[in-house]
Amino acid sequence: MTESRRDGGGPIVAVVLIALALLAMLLTGCAVGPDYKRPDVDLPKDYGVAQAPTPAAERWWSVFGDPTLERLIDEALAANRDLRAAAERVEQSRAQLMVARAALWPDAGIQGERSRSRSSQDTAIGLPPGTPAVSDTNRLVLAFSWELDFWGKYRRATEAARAEIVATEAGRDAVRASLVADVARGYFALNALDRRLETIERTLAGRQKALELQKLRLDAGAVSEVEYRQVESDLRGTAALVPVARQARVAQEGALAVLLGRSPREVYEAKLDRGSPAVPMVVEVPAGLPSDLLLRRPDLRQAEAQLQAATARIGVARAAYFPSIKLTGNYGGESQQLGDLFSGPARTWNIAAGLLQPLFAGGQIRGGVAIADARTREAAETWQKALANAFREVRDAIAAQANLREASTAQEQRERSLTRTLELERLRYDNGAVSLFEVLETERQLLGARLDAIDAERSRRNAIVDLYLAMGV
Repeated sequence: MTESRRDGGGPIVAVVLIALALLAMLLTGCAVGPDYKRPDVDLPKDYGVAQAPTPAAERWWSVFGDPTLERLIDEALAANRDLRAAAERVEQSRAQLMVARAALWPDAGIQGERSRSRSSQDTAIGLPPGTPAVSDTNRLVLAFSWELDFWGKYRRATEAARAEIVATEAGRDAVRASLVADVARGYFALNALDRRLETIERTLAGRQKALELQKLRLDAGAVSEVEYRQVESDLRGTAALVPVARQARVAQEGALAVLLGRSPREVYEAKLDRGSPAVPMVVEVPAGLPSDLLLRRPDLRQAEAQLQAATARIGVARAAYFPSIKLTGNYGGESQQLGDLFSGPARTWNIAAGLLQPLFAGGQIRGGVAIADARTREAAETWQKALANAFREVRDAIAAQANLREASTAQEQRERSLTRTLELERLRYDNGAVSLFEVLETERQLLGARLDAIDAERSRRNAIVDLYLAMGV
């Protein structure tokens, strides 16, 4: 349908446009492509634990009772670069929704044109008498175009854009959860390295005194040079551990400063507060907690939203099989004299409707649908894998609560036993009951036990962090 007139038929144009809009609204109730439905999954009823319920706190890291840790996490949440970048990705998705939704509405704009042309007088027909060879044309109209969404192509695209917002928001939440966990682990690692360095330096000071004592005994002929050199060897071996521990601490300070979002100068200075984090006696999953609550985890919400977006894009691809109907029109004035542009005789308007039905596209449409179908199946597999991995992480974290607590307790008991053993060995050595080599071997074992106990305590703290992270709180 097309019609063009140069009269004062503006009201007619408005009535026709309103009628077409109402017709379009009535006819756009359907949308091709499948509606999203969450795939069926085989979930356990609960986590199968029988411990006393312990509700998860919103700021779960407060269970460690360390104000320094809480301040560092608050600093990271306010300044971390990755978290800020994730927030900007959310804003991009929201803007993309605006772009996708805009296709549902008409485009309108003002077109202005002024031109001057000269017609040839040396033609077979020639110009009519009195017609000037040079003419001016002035045109100013309000133009619009609107592709009617009969098949739901743009509504499916809008649906996909909304799902992408959910996905990016979930991605931001996942970055936030990982950030909190990384800061907590980094803080625990830094505290553990401080304790390791302190333990090594304390042991080094003790062996330095032991070496001085052995030197006096050597000079007095009470011990052989072999015994003296053995004590010296242990001293040098302990001294070699000090720079290694210092370097590890330097690296950990820098990594934690970057997580906190500090400036390059502050990262270089790496001035970080220390605290005294306590280890909760036990943090368990509440008994009978439904396992489907795990679906609230940010990474699972992100994967499912991406699956929903991919499903909606199948409809966008399939809509290309159907005809597209587009309305265009304009309303304004056109005249030779600029002063007559807004006069009644200069009035002009046009309405047109166009239809395009694809007949042959060389497999392009079929290929687009196949791509959309395959991407949806890929997204479904990705979601299923993420779900299985989430339950694996929960299972591991629950088991770690008991296993690492038991390991930490055993290491503490071993350290106490070796401390007492060393005391007895030194008494026996002073009485000549055992050799110096036995004493030195017990000292080596005690140093190793103390360092292992520090690592075991750190692992137990990390296990608590892993449990909260796996639960998606």
